Amino acid sequence: MYEFTVAFLCALLVGLAVTSGVLLRRRLRRQRGGAGPSVDDEAIQAILRRGVLVTEEEEPLDLGEIEEEERRFWLENWDEPEEM
Repeated sequence: MYEFTVAFLCALLVGLAVTSGVLLRRRLRRQRGGAGPSVDDEAIQAILRRGVLVTEEEEPLDLGEIEEEERRFWLENWDEPEEM
């Protein structure tokens, strides 16, 4: 009887975890507004032909801003970890 109870509780916990994950995924997807961008077969062929995929983005990345942030990141002083 004890083994059955433990197995039942484990199965119940696994079921709750799976259900929670599915519900969280659905809620996040609704908040984002869909599945987002996807890469189809045509895009893969373009990548293979040209080596890059060019898309129509509303707000393209500012490469200068990215380079400046990276430069600042690497110039930052890093403290040594404290000995415990």
